[in-house]
Amino acid sequence: MSDSTASATGRVVVVGSFNVDHVWALAALPRPGETLAGTYHTGPGGKGFNQATAAARAGAATAFVCALGDDAGGQLARALAAGDGIDLRALQSAQPTGTAGIYVDGEGRNTIVIGPGANAELSPTFVGEHAAALAAAQVALAQLETPDESAVAAFARARDAGGSTLLNPAPADAVASDALWALTDVATPNETEFCAQLRRRGGAALDPDALAGLDEATLHAHCRQLLAHGSVVITLGKSGCFVSHADAALRGDAQAFYRVDAAAVKAIDTTGAGDAFNGALAAALARAPGAAFAEHVRYAVRFAGLSTERTGAASAMPRDAEVRARFG
Repeated sequence: MSDSTASATGRVVVVGSFNVDHVWALAALPRPGETLAGTYHTGPGGKGFNQATAAARAGAATAFVCALGDDAGGQLARALAAGDGIDLRALQSAQPTGTAGIYVDGEGRNTIVIGPGANAELSPTFVGEHAAALAAAQVALAQLETPDESAVAAFARARDAGGSTLLNPAPADAVASDALWALTDVATPNETEFCAQLRRRGGAALDPDALAGLDEATLHAHCRQLLAHGSVVITLGKSGCFVSHADAALRGDAQAFYRVDAAAVKAIDTTGAGDAFNGALAAALARAPGAAFAEHVRYAVRFAGLSTERTGAASAMPRDAEVRARFG
């Protein structure tokens, strides 16, 4: 995103999850039946909150619609949202605030298990109470750690007001409804999520580890099966990402499909990298809707790359000025 296009402040609404992350760093990921010693820390996370934090730090006016418990985790979410200037719209739940258990190995790879808690109670009715915020947003962003019908409600309201919708179909084992796919303008799976969601939608059974090595025309054809009417951005870790557009909606790009290289960084923790990418992409789209999509993707790749040089999830999100200082 160039300096000239970054001057305007767009609006993003993120509908999704907040978790308290419990993280163990260790040399290798534990195998079944194995007990290992590691270094522990805790902090804020959840795909929704991570993405909202990224969007806010990337320069967009950001609202976050979520559900929180009446506990220390909920208090943490409120304090952190205030600190980053995020407009928090939280349903008060009788369930505990969501949690996540995360292992991170010496190469920065991770495995994660989540406990939904309050996140499972985020309802379409509550989302509807914030229709004005959704109508004012250039971009609505959702994931699959909260009920599908809540994301559908958010996307429908954003679309009705002329906004764009961005779906991060994660985690990989979550099911997105046909109604949600129909309301999605841009989908942003990683390689595992892409293969899982494609298979659920009647596409080919692909190997996530081999996805980055597929030729571009083949990968584009699979993307068209996943989301025929919209754009798909597959995040591929060290291999960067692959972008695929519908022929009728190139979003300012000169071609229907292409690759974007990963940023040159020294990763130590990839836990929130996908969320960093999504929040930054939403912010870039909202701040400069007339710019070419490839420009937004390059900014999001750099933002995400910089986040991997720090430990944690939401706390690792860089700020727009840091991204510009690092990459220009």
